[in-house]
Amino acid sequence: MSASRTKFYLDKQNAKWLGVCSGIADYTGVDVTWVRIGTVLLTLAGGFPWTLIAYWVAAWVANPKPMGLYESPEDAKFWQGVRQSPARTTRDVRAKFRDIDRRLADVELYYTSRNTRLADEIDSLR
Repeated sequence: MSASRTKFYLDKQNAKWLGVCSGIADYTGVDVTWVRIGTVLLTLAGGFPWTLIAYWVAAWVANPKPMGLYESPEDAKFWQGVRQSPARTTRDVRAKFRDIDRRLADVELYYTSRNTRLADEIDSLR
């Protein structure tokens, strides 16, 4: 996959107008309805020309989101977490690998250690 999963894209599939709000929602993990409400409230609360200028600049600069960027909803959630806090995501992945390594070591220790009960059962079958 040549597309970067940590980059901001316009989400044309869920767009109402140009896909900027749905792209922001996809990038941050916030519901698109809240992003749209926030944009309207910001525009009405005094940011009228600047909100529209920022919207148009984002629509002009950003690329459309590639089809099939995420394989599953869990994959999309993971990459949203990476964009929000890369250090936390790295820490979570390391913790998962440590847990898997510990469990694998426990299984290895069980099967390679001297298990007298298992040895007695094998001897009784002879």
